[in-house]
Amino acid sequence: MFLVAVTGGISSGKSTVTQIFRDNGIPVIDADIIARSVVERGKPAWQKIKMVFGDEVLSESGEINREALGRLIFNSAEKRKILNEITHPEIHRIMYKQIIKYFFLGHPFVVLDLPLLFETGVMLQFIHKIITVTCEEDMQLTRLMDRNKFSEEDAKKRIAAQMPLQHKCEKSHFVIDNSGSIRDTQAEALKILEMLQESNHHWKLRGLLLTTAAILFSGIAWFLHHRYKIFSLPQIQ
Repeated sequence: MFLVAVTGGISSGKSTVTQIFRDNGIPVIDADIIARSVVERGKPAWQKIKMVFGDEVLSESGEINREALGRLIFNSAEKRKILNEITHPEIHRIMYKQIIKYFFLGHPFVVLDLPLLFETGVMLQFIHKIITVTCEEDMQLTRLMDRNKFSEEDAKKRIAAQMPLQHKCEKSHFVIDNSGSIRDTQAEALKILEMLQESNHHWKLRGLLLTTAAILFSGIAWFLHHRYKIFSLPQIQ
């Protein structure tokens, strides 16, 4: 099994693309969904956020007030770094568990929705192919303002907190331009999906893992035989 990352900028259309993969039977692990789950009330990340940022980032029910927390971290690179240090290890731990699950279920590849793939760099070494979803700058700004009801100033701060889309495109294997119609985006995504499905890279990885496991087992058997005389052949009378 190999890993495919879908990344891009905020409101560039990543969710649109990952939904196309889901609709075609490809498992998708969404970092944003996991990020929301790890900060649920009472969980370790929630406790650390409360301790570091105080009750001002909590709602009346005690849940994280994402709007209040967002105002804090997007006005301070240092606070944003602290939040990432709290949440990212938890997010990656859950992602690794889900990846292992899909490996044993026999999927040839899994799509990871990773908005901050390049910014954190943590999972880059495990990714086989990278897809960046981009769109025109004005369109990205308008979409974000409409979707989240942000002022233009707040929307620009959130966009500026991420690596420029052009830089992400330059570092990617595939680029999907989501500036046009949904049909255009779907056509581009399905073309990439077809190429991924034709790849035999997952068989190479499974072969490598099986070979490694066989070598490891042989080494353990040799050690047990010479140390404890286990796995010795029966004597012929």
